[in-house]
Amino acid sequence: MTAMDAELDASGLNCPLPILKAKKALASLRGGQVLRIVATDPESVRDFKVFSQQMGHTLLEAREEGGRFHFLLRKRQD
Repeated sequence: MTAMDAELDASGLNCPLPILKAKKALASLRGGQVLRIVATDPESVRDFKVFSQQMGHTLLEAREEGGRFHFLLRKRQD
């Protein structure tokens, strides 16, 4: 299991808020650190995939469990 450096609960938020909050949380992390995000918006699955590709972050995990979407994002090395 991957160690997490920060966690963001974006439950109940709709696009684009989970991405915006993740972007802000990632800004406080160093390159290589991992952010765990929990969201309830089904669009977040596609959003986080595209976001990580565009920004150069690594999407380590994207899974759904009981209507909640869990993501692990490793911040790109600056």
